Order: sequence, then C-alpha cells, then structure tokens
Amino acid sequence: MQIWPLNWNEDHGEFRAEGDVGNADCVLYFAPRAQFERRELFHSLRSLCPSAKIIGCSTGTTISGGDIDDAAASAVALCLESSEVKLASTSLNVANSRDAGRELGLALKGEALAGVLVLSDGLNVNGSALFQGLQDVLGVHVPIGGGLAGDGAAFEKTLVAADNQPESGVAIALGFYGAALHIDTGAAHGWDYFGPVRRITKSNGVVLQELDGKSALMLYEKYLGEEAADLPASALLYPLLITNPDNPQDQVVRTVLGIDRDAGTLTFAGDIPQGWTARLMRGSFDHLTRGAGDAARLALKDDKLGNGLALLVSCVGRRLLMGQRTAGEVEAVLDALPKGFSQLGFYSYGEIASAGGGNFCGLHNQTMTVMTFQEAA
Repeated sequence: MQIWPLNWNEDHGEFRAEGDVGNADCVLYFAPRAQFERRELFHSLRSLCPSAKIIGCSTGTTISGGDIDDAAASAVALCLESSEVKLASTSLNVANSRDAGRELGLALKGEALAGVLVLSDGLNVNGSALFQGLQDVLGVHVPIGGGLAGDGAAFEKTLVAADNQPESGVAIALGFYGAALHIDTGAAHGWDYFGPVRRITKSNGVVLQELDGKSALMLYEKYLGEEAADLPASALLYPLLITNPDNPQDQVVRTVLGIDRDAGTLTFAGDIPQGWTARLMRGSFDHLTRGAGDAARLALKDDKLGNGLALLVSCVGRRLLMGQRTAGEVEAVLDALPKGFSQLGFYSYGEIASAGGGNFCGLHNQTMTVMTFQEAA
C-alpha cells in the first residue's frame, strides 16, 4: 500500500501531491462545509487521480497527521498493491436508514470483502439504523468504520461526495477486497459519569421521551442548570451513556441533536432503546485524551506490518469542549500508532466503528474512533 498526503494550495485552488498519484485506487478527502461545496476541490482531485474512487464529506474540523484545522481541506490518495475497492451509494432519510444500509451491504457483499468505510449525511439519517442495515447483510465479522458528515456547531447542512460533486441526503460505502488487507477499528470515549443511573421508560427510535417516568428534557434541564438555555448546543458537552441491563457490555454514547420543548423530548443521533439505562457524562481533558489513545490501540490488533493509514473520526462535541486542547487527542492517537502510519480524519455528527463480534451498535457519539488500513506485501 502506498499512501500520498494531498495538500490543498489555496493560492492556486488545487490539491498537490509530492509523488505520482495517477494510479491511485481511492482518495479520501474532508473539508469544512463552506469549502467542501466548492466545485474545484473535486475537480482538482479528479485531475490528479483520474481512475480513483474519490469519496469524502463535510466537517467543521479536519485532521491531517498530528494537526487539526477549522479552515483547511485534507486528503490522502491510496494505491493498493494486490487489493481492490468498490463504491456503492444510495439516497437516505431518517425513516429509510436501515433499508439504505441494507442496499449498501448488498452492493458490496462478497467473499473477499475485508472491510467497509461508510460516510453519510449527518442530519437526515438514523445512524444506528444505517449501521444495522449494513450488518444485516454483511454479518458481524466484517469491520465497518467511518462516520456522519458534519457542519461544525452550525447543524445546518452536511454533504457527502461519492465519486462526484458533493450532495446532501446520501450515504456511501467503500468496500475493500483482498486477502492481503488488514482492517480493524477501535472506539473509546474517556468521558466521566455523574448523576444517578436512570431507566429509559419511554422512547421511540431516536426520540427519548421519559427517564424514570419523567420528562427527559426536564431532567436534562435540571442537570444543566443555566446552560439549559443553550440547548441543544449545550448538550454536546453532556452526552448520555446508554447501557443494556441484560448485557452491560452493550453500551454506547449518545448525543442530543434536537429538542422539543412542547413535548418535553430529546432527539438523539442514534436509537435510544426503551428499557435500557442512561447516565449523564461530562469530560475532563486528560481522560478524553487518554480515551483517544485507547481507541488507536484497539484498532491495532495486528501491527506487524508497521505502516498503513489510520482514519480518525471524532465528535464535534469533543472539539467544542476541548477547544485549543483538541490537538491533544489527535496527538495521543499518533503516539499510539507505529511510526510508519499516516493519519487523516474529521470531526463528525456520529462515529461508526465495529470490528465484528455482535455489539449492539457500531454508531457512537462523543467518541474517538480509529479505522486502520494495512496491506501485506
């Protein structure tokens, strides 16, 4: 596997590479939404890599190497030695997300499938249903990673590019095929718990209605105090850990995307199963940074090859909370990886990572996820 970072030159309005990337098999690119909409980004990548599958999504913050940037585009080109890629895309919305996932899975299913990278609209989707649809078709043993497109703290519009100009309302999946490929994922959050454990007594899909028989919004407002006036944005700093009481290993972080003050409900980025337990969380810089390093270590089940690509997908909520210290979690991942690894990534509205094993859900919020790609000679 050959990996070429592609650098955006604003003065000339084009990406530039330090090597010959004309034979690249795929290109991954991310940019803040206002920049991602610019048609010259995709045109520049197509000019550099005429036969590559080019995919990417909007964000508020990009990751390149050990750096983060709220204004610059980041990209990488991959040339595989003996492996192949296949791209699938579909339109989606919140209601049909599971069917969209199944459609993507059916398009990519194959014996040599080593892993799947998923990117989706971040606002018009039920991310957990999208993931579940993929797993319905592909099973639990195919690593699936990626994330939901972002728009920083604006939550206005998200875009995805599927070998064409970016658009909203789509989900894409890039399948990697070949026995030489080693693909793994890891996820860890590092948040601290506070407040009592409560039972989810009423919910409907992504909408949380009651905790312990009381209005979910009312309880959130009680714990947030003065910060409740800034809901839903302030909820990014106070995610919810939900756990299956029958199998405590089934747990995932969820973050609020919207509120309905009249109904007293909270809308999350993924399903909130009724009967599960929920607990509020808050973050400390050291613990969040440590969690990011743990995600990298979980994604390195086989590091004997020594080099490869790490795709980092973290959450906009972590970015907002950590501010200038956000670079610390990216550096923690870099420190946990072998020296020959390249890093690329973005801050999202939902992180996808499941290396197989039948976990409840591969959609995370407020979590650092790492997907590693390696290819044996």
